[in-house]
Amino acid sequence: MTVVERQHKKTPKKNALLEIGDFLDGLLDDNRINQDDYDRAMSGRRSAEDRAKHVLHYLADLDLDDRLIDGHKLDIETLTLVLSEQCGQEYYRIDPLKIDVAEITKVMSYAFTKRHHILAVEGTLDTVTIASAEPYIDSWESDLEHVLQKKIVRVVSNPRDLKRLTTEFYSLSSSVSQATDESLQRKGIGNLEQMLELGSIKAPEANDQHIVKVVDWILQYAFEQRASDIHIEPRREKGNIRFRIDGVLYTVYALPMQALSAVTSRLKILGRMNVAEKRKPQDGRIKTKSPNGNEVELRLSTLPTAFGEKLVMRIFDPDVLLKPFEELGLINQDLMRWKKIIQNNYGIVIITGPTGSGKTTTLYSTLRSLATEEVNVCTIEDPVEMVVDSFNQMQVQENIDLNFADGVKALLRQDPDIIMIGEVRDLPTAEMAIQAALTGHLVFTTLHTNDAPSAITRLLELGVPPYLIKATVIGIVAQRLIRVLCPSCKKSIKISKEAWEAVTLPWKVKLPTKAADTNGCLECRETGFKGREGIYEVMPFTESLQKLADSKTDLPAMRKQAYKEGMLSLRLSGAQRVAAGVTNINEIMRVTPANIV
Repeated sequence: MTVVERQHKKTPKKNALLEIGDFLDGLLDDNRINQDDYDRAMSGRRSAEDRAKHVLHYLADLDLDDRLIDGHKLDIETLTLVLSEQCGQEYYRIDPLKIDVAEITKVMSYAFTKRHHILAVEGTLDTVTIASAEPYIDSWESDLEHVLQKKIVRVVSNPRDLKRLTTEFYSLSSSVSQATDESLQRKGIGNLEQMLELGSIKAPEANDQHIVKVVDWILQYAFEQRASDIHIEPRREKGNIRFRIDGVLYTVYALPMQALSAVTSRLKILGRMNVAEKRKPQDGRIKTKSPNGNEVELRLSTLPTAFGEKLVMRIFDPDVLLKPFEELGLINQDLMRWKKIIQNNYGIVIITGPTGSGKTTTLYSTLRSLATEEVNVCTIEDPVEMVVDSFNQMQVQENIDLNFADGVKALLRQDPDIIMIGEVRDLPTAEMAIQAALTGHLVFTTLHTNDAPSAITRLLELGVPPYLIKATVIGIVAQRLIRVLCPSCKKSIKISKEAWEAVTLPWKVKLPTKAADTNGCLECRETGFKGREGIYEVMPFTESLQKLADSKTDLPAMRKQAYKEGMLSLRLSGAQRVAAGVTNINEIMRVTPANIV
């Protein structure tokens, strides 16, 4: 029976709440449930608590099997999709990252929204899209159309999201508005004209209860969305709050500049930074908890810009440090090579790659695996990315002339077994790293180069003698982060010969019989990707490679020799992930340098 026939058979009451019987009739007609499920649902809704729930919420809690799709449950999203088909209104997944919260909360009051269980989600010059979980109630439409002078477009949304996000959106908007209004009142400013006459006004106080609520919302929402960074950016009139999720930035809110300044001050207080100092960059850190109760650490960094202080917070999840190397992306021969390299008692291990390529995660995970009770692990970093109980960590402080080279010199007097140097930037630091390796310490450090062999030429360019490189360097790893295809929606595809050769040439690699590509779904916000992992180029610095390291190092020859000894280039490592259905070819081409032979 089609949707049209079913609606003709039993038309829902006008301006009435969704009836559980009508909805279950539709599920039964479509073979989504059987008669036993129907009877269970009808007879089970007896308690006041169950009757107070929305019909879809109640049915989702029953955890019914979807008889139409094997192994699938009738969860609340599936039930919402069914409702949209039954009522003839489009389904809409409310994604806060795609909604202009500041604007949509101006469409109607919170009281009107709560009374009618609706939420504005989009708007144009002529229309406004309203989400609801009660599609048969339309008594509010004419009034709203008259007030807005716009056409109403109805959509159906998940009742749980609708209830939760309505409260969140209006609470956030109210906090921002009240904080800004109170700052005007403290200054004795009653309207916009007075504000313009007086020029700049005093920003809300950092400890204002409304600003505290805004900051709490920003942090908790970032954790929920799996953000790796939070950007708070001042602009001429309004400031932006943006999250970096899977390597891509999303704008989540536009704050008035007065409120943005107070939010920045609040975060600086939490990070134990100098709130009064706005002319110089500063660093700080915050420890807090995620919604699921896990401890999360944030590293703060401020930067003076033309319109005020820009604040970036890097989010460090301790759970990442506990992941085995396989989950980070090191697999097969690369994993074996890496484990062999770090089992050495002394020497220098170099990790290379651009900013944001996951070097810190690889370093910390490695050090965490090596930091037993019998081993003294010491680090010198700029800044300390994440505080770890099993490490002895020191931060570079240029204002008191404590640089990397001086820090390593001090660490060598602390009886270390393993030393991590955040980055080799100059010859003095490189010389101290070499000194540490020559005196029997295992040293980990980073460089910014495109691939593993280029790390040797970079050391030579810094002025390190070839004989010292040969005596100390034991292994180099280059890495990148790739986005992983969403497991909920990725689809199997066949790769064309031309596309495969674009990744693998000049090597001859067998064309995989199957692979996967993006499709896009609600879980991944139609991007097709969810999460990231690393791809690696692991190069043990063998005797044959050492012979090629001299003042006239032939980089192409070194690459060829490394390939002969089994090193996979970043693109070939990426091609393995494509063949395994982890990612697609476009993602590998995007993040990796061209193969150079």
